[in-house]
Amino acid sequence: MTQAPQTGAAEWASNHSSEAPRSELIKRLADELLVATESLVPVPPLRDRVLNMTVEDSYQIQDAQLQHHLAKGRVLAGRKVGLTSLAMQKQLGVDSPDFGYFFADMVHHEDAQIPADSFISPKVEPEFGFILKETLTGPGVTREQAAAAIGEVYAAIEIIDSRVEDWNIKLVDTVADNASCGAIAVGTTPLDVRIEDLAEVECSLIIDGEKVATGKGSAVMNDPVAPLAWLANVLGEQGVSLEAGQLILPGSFTGAMPVVKNSTATADFGELGSLKINFS
Repeated sequence: MTQAPQTGAAEWASNHSSEAPRSELIKRLADELLVATESLVPVPPLRDRVLNMTVEDSYQIQDAQLQHHLAKGRVLAGRKVGLTSLAMQKQLGVDSPDFGYFFADMVHHEDAQIPADSFISPKVEPEFGFILKETLTGPGVTREQAAAAIGEVYAAIEIIDSRVEDWNIKLVDTVADNASCGAIAVGTTPLDVRIEDLAEVECSLIIDGEKVATGKGSAVMNDPVAPLAWLANVLGEQGVSLEAGQLILPGSFTGAMPVVKNSTATADFGELGSLKINFS
């Protein structure tokens, strides 16, 4: 297995001198995470090896990886908003959301057999999946405009994974690491629910037949549509739109739960339906 590149704290501190352009540091960190994604060999926390690392630095590292993948021909399928629930913010010790991306080859469906060894240390989160029927371009997107842009709502599960050792992450680490996105599973039959009722929908996360967590849509920033508007506006400031047809995951109902080989995970929306996936 290829060893991911690792650099000592002293060298990274030196690289933050005026002799090393910021863009060079961004590229080196992005390359390190790209190698870790392929090798499944995690890297030490970025925050410990870069002086004064900012969230803006992290998003540049994330975007450098996105551009690399797009240049290789991968197809962007959608975006995810993370850290929208109090449970997840407490779990990771942060107080603000983040976002990432996923490609068409990362999207699975009902009863998928997903190789557990394609991840480092996977966890699952139950979510809504929004298919956009209209393009959203911020800044200035309102909650009402975001709601009107949602075409269908599906049951979804995000598989999160960290290319940072032992899930030892703070906000700058997870943002740089594509918001810890590993893969996405989404149902094939829309949930029969009104957009205005999403906050009251209850979902349980079931692992190997055992209910391990339950939450309501209101756990997602008090309103699952709010992260969609937030994302459209943040990306809009960068000149990026959320395109019609894209899949958007607004955030988890519950804290993330680990899975291993031969596990099953189900997002159970009660009478609205469910989504089950398998880790082979």
